[in-house]
Amino acid sequence: MNQNINRWQVLAASTAVLLCTGAIYAFSVFAGPLSALKGWSMAEIMLAFTINSAISPIPMILGGFLTDKGWSKATITLGGLLFGLGFFLTGLATTPAMLYLTYGVIGGIGQGLAYSGGLSNTIKLFPDKKGLASGIITAGMGGAAIIAAPIGNYLIESYDVASAFRILGVVYLVIVAAASFFIKAAPIGYQPAGWTPPVQEGKNTGSKNWQQMLQSPYFYLIFFMLFTGAFSGLMIASNAAVIGQEMFGLTAAISAFYVSLYSFSNCTGRVVWGTISDKLGRNNTLNIIFGMIIVAFVLLVIVSSPLGFAIGIIILGLCFGGVMGVFAPLVMENFGALNQGVNYGIVFCGYSAAALFGPRVATSMASANNGNFTNAFYVAILIALVGLVLNVLYIQMKKAGQASLGSKKI
Repeated sequence: MNQNINRWQVLAASTAVLLCTGAIYAFSVFAGPLSALKGWSMAEIMLAFTINSAISPIPMILGGFLTDKGWSKATITLGGLLFGLGFFLTGLATTPAMLYLTYGVIGGIGQGLAYSGGLSNTIKLFPDKKGLASGIITAGMGGAAIIAAPIGNYLIESYDVASAFRILGVVYLVIVAAASFFIKAAPIGYQPAGWTPPVQEGKNTGSKNWQQMLQSPYFYLIFFMLFTGAFSGLMIASNAAVIGQEMFGLTAAISAFYVSLYSFSNCTGRVVWGTISDKLGRNNTLNIIFGMIIVAFVLLVIVSSPLGFAIGIIILGLCFGGVMGVFAPLVMENFGALNQGVNYGIVFCGYSAAALFGPRVATSMASANNGNFTNAFYVAILIALVGLVLNVLYIQMKKAGQASLGSKKI
């Protein structure tokens, strides 16, 4: 079936929406000024980021369901508008509770809907180039802070942090509204001109629904590996600017640049590690990622120069991007494509758990040590080591399962 639709236009418009919602990764630029303006503690402020990230699986599962029903345009648009509204209302918040509602709940629901709808719909429009399409979409989400961090810092210095939230919120609302005119739902059975699907596609005999998935031991290994992989990335994403200023003596403007550097690495890692995992395998790639996370935090502990900080966050950004790029296909390879939307939404709760603990652990430990994040870095090293062990266990279980199947055939 070859319907008349400009899929590249849909991809570009969907990416534009996610370039707005991905501003969550620039939160560390706003956190310090917000604390100074409102008199709230960093722990209170970071809870807003935690709520935003932790709430995401609910709208992701809902967004996937709605997209499967053909309502992707409404899902992406509604999600983007909710995020912009949440950002704007954050600039009007007068209490931490209002901050949690505007940035945490409204923004989190909007971000999850837009991400899920944009990713699911785009992949359906690119059955011949799934990796490329998903890489561009997720890179848009991960790379948004490259733009948001310096612009946000400029607005904070020119006005104040509350005004920055309101101005950016209005800009996001306008961008999403404009992009919505170019977003269309993927037609059922869409095939691009000149492409014939492989014979094996469409066979979902190996697919598992969410109940069957929860009965598999691999689900729990994948869930906790995602938690351990996302923990360090979320810890740095929410605190990068603060770490730069408190531990490495950077100015607010330079710290904002480092946040953009981290975001660029995050964006790049989603494409780079996804490509590598196609060649080396998902779990061999994860072994490398976990190892590099450990090296990066050791570097942050022993090297106190801005250069050491730059190298550390570049490595951590690449690895966080890799985690976000590798686990979606890993879930599909284990539980099939038929129920990928719901299944990955459930597995993504591992990310939400990391969002619940990562930023708060870092902030709490830093507060107890006069702004020094070293103890938090040690915790991140330990978490990454656990992830490495779980990944090795997964590989050994897979090998044992394959050997068992081989012996039965003989």
